[in-house]
Amino acid sequence: MRLLPDTHILLWLAIDSDRLPRPTGDLLSDRANEVAFSTASIWEIAIKTARGRARFKVDPRVVRTGLIDNGFVELPMTGLHAIEAAALPPIHHDPFDRMLVAQARVEQVLLLTSDRTIATYAGPIRLI
Repeated sequence: MRLLPDTHILLWLAIDSDRLPRPTGDLLSDRANEVAFSTASIWEIAIKTARGRARFKVDPRVVRTGLIDNGFVELPMTGLHAIEAAALPPIHHDPFDRMLVAQARVEQVLLLTSDRTIATYAGPIRLI
């Protein structure tokens, strides 16, 4: 199975693994699954870090390197993803989340999310 954790889940993996539900952790660590991460997630982390918020100090380079070192595959953003994101109904307004939904739909990869709003989109999405 091909999986795409959303940014929140990636951050749980990187800095707060106790918040990650065990079944999700098992799914992500199962070597039979191909786990990807989106360039959009790294971009989102980089932007939030660059804003200098005291509560958000995450180095996107460290997160990206850690994901790659643990066998995750980087899923770049393409023009097709952008077109799909623009065509999505206005259920969710966050551009990063919309990109993740679009990537899941175009690439037919299962998006894992804890966001109930994202989970209302049609497509390969699983609420954890």
